[in-house]
Amino acid sequence: MAATPDQPAPATPRRKAGRHRGEGQWAVGHHTPLNGNEQFKKDDDGLNVRTRIETIYSKRGFDSIDPNDLRGRMRWWGLYTQRKPGIDGGKTAVLEPEELDDEYFMLRVRIDGGRLTTRQLRVIGEISEEFARGTADLTDRQNVQYHWIRIEDVPEIWRRLEEVGLSTTEACGDTPRVILGSPVAGIAENEIIDGTPAIDEIQRRFIGNPDFSNLPRKFKSAISGSPHLDVAHEINDIAFVGVNHPEHGPGFDLWVGGGLSTNPKLGVRLGAWVPLDEVPDVYGGVIGIFRDYGYRRLRTRARLKFLVADWGAEKFRQILQDEYLKRELIDGPAPEQPAQTWRDHLGVHRQKDGRFYVGFAARVGRVDGSTLTKIADLADQHGSGRVRTTAEQKMIVLDVAEEQVDSLVAGLEALDLKVTPSPFRRGTMACTGIEFCKLAIVETKARGASLIDELERRIPEFDHPITININGCPNACARIQVADIGLKGQLMLDENGDQVEGYQVHLGGALGLDAGFGRKVRGLKVTSAELPDYVERVLGRFQEEREDGERFATWAARASAESLS
Repeated sequence: MAATPDQPAPATPRRKAGRHRGEGQWAVGHHTPLNGNEQFKKDDDGLNVRTRIETIYSKRGFDSIDPNDLRGRMRWWGLYTQRKPGIDGGKTAVLEPEELDDEYFMLRVRIDGGRLTTRQLRVIGEISEEFARGTADLTDRQNVQYHWIRIEDVPEIWRRLEEVGLSTTEACGDTPRVILGSPVAGIAENEIIDGTPAIDEIQRRFIGNPDFSNLPRKFKSAISGSPHLDVAHEINDIAFVGVNHPEHGPGFDLWVGGGLSTNPKLGVRLGAWVPLDEVPDVYGGVIGIFRDYGYRRLRTRARLKFLVADWGAEKFRQILQDEYLKRELIDGPAPEQPAQTWRDHLGVHRQKDGRFYVGFAARVGRVDGSTLTKIADLADQHGSGRVRTTAEQKMIVLDVAEEQVDSLVAGLEALDLKVTPSPFRRGTMACTGIEFCKLAIVETKARGASLIDELERRIPEFDHPITININGCPNACARIQVADIGLKGQLMLDENGDQVEGYQVHLGGALGLDAGFGRKVRGLKVTSAELPDYVERVLGRFQEEREDGERFATWAARASAESLS
């Protein structure tokens, strides 16, 4: 309605404050660095730091390292400074980076598809013993992580790794990280399709390629043709999941936009079927979208999951097809529900060639160089020289003749590597924690190991699948939101009013086609000292209240707050 002389014109509506429209997206013309990380990446590609490490820093020592290399570009080669000993969790968020930094590094060895020869595993073990004080943790990304690495030793470590075909290239940083793959690719009897050729081609085209070495944030990927859905496809930036198309046969279902941390999101299906030989092209298209359209203004919104959430699956697929692939993708079916709960391949299983593979578990992925060398010896004695790491902090020996199985199992058990572990040994996962990580607030590895021992002692009869994931901070490296019992480290007050280590509890998370995040019961926290009592109590209530065949996650979703506390 028009204004009259007696009526003042209506006020112009105020625009709601919104996000900066460009969000730092290159594809819409926003190339100006918008934060410190974008600036140092613009100044020099992270891949270039290797030359400085080899020619300057390894010769002049830790104090010679430029800060932007130390806390930035060195990640492009798998290097993070580790936490200075003696700094408690209360100081994690208040100290400056240089106050937290020790003069030693974590070094991550990328193991794409989890594939290792015994020669490679033996070299990993020898490097651990010689340069890393025996450390060599198995991660939930199929990698191995060292600690206590000196900058002076890095060139020699690289030389030894690369001599046997291993690498730390882009094991960290805003890069295409390790490609998860089924650890039984090419050998499992029930495999839908072997994704190994695609992993190899992606490595050849994209890893160490300067065209893709400056992404908005890390880019996590997974390829598996296993019906067990064994690579946590729901929480990767891109995942290819084996399916049988009714017309075209075996191929992959395409998922994008998964990720956890402090703002978890499950990946979404694009509804597209991708044949094996086109997987690298589609991977290239998705990582290209991330590079060009990904949000670079705020690092807290820079993962691909935020772009996918804003665009939706339909728009994402359309842009992938129109701007990057220049062709239509074929519509395809969703994966089928896995037939079993465990997806870690532990135990003894027949291969399609009649031989067997044997999966085994250390405690919370913690091993050492000497143990890895002994595993290599066992695999040489009983198999064909091939081993695998899994996305659950486990390992597998391949190609074992039937008459060799019992001997191999006995050899592994002698190293405290369980082939038929308790549900607690099998299902407990822990991140690095405050021992080495600068972001951590609480202890994780030792806490997880002691929890396993305590639960095995207290409730040895418990025989239901259960996952207990322990994280030292909110960043969810140990997948707390998708565990039956997820434990997020924090400081809290005990009954005496003293500040102690503890955990916020998430209950009933899951991966699989019924994937979902665990519920948080208001005020449900537990101190580290009370943790065994709490887990024993909640598992006891689960056993009392569960319906026939009911999983923990299903029970936790319907249980009362009292039952969960």
